[in-house]
Amino acid sequence: MNKLDITGEVCPMTFVKTKVALHGLSKGEVLEVLLRAGEPLKNVPRSCEGEGCKILSIEQMDGDVHKILIEKG
Repeated sequence: MNKLDITGEVCPMTFVKTKVALHGLSKGEVLEVLLRAGEPLKNVPRSCEGEGCKILSIEQMDGDVHKILIEKG
């Protein structure tokens, strides 16, 4: 599975880096993204869905870190 850790990034770079990672995938492939709560957790899933991707799951990990599985549409 393709993985991306953007826990050290802030908006709008969180979505920019996610979009670049998704661009390198084929339709149907899944990207695992680690990000922090707050703006990144609100904006990245919404923006990805706007790009035609599907959010498969959102899971809280340690503290304010979350893991999102995104399927490229």
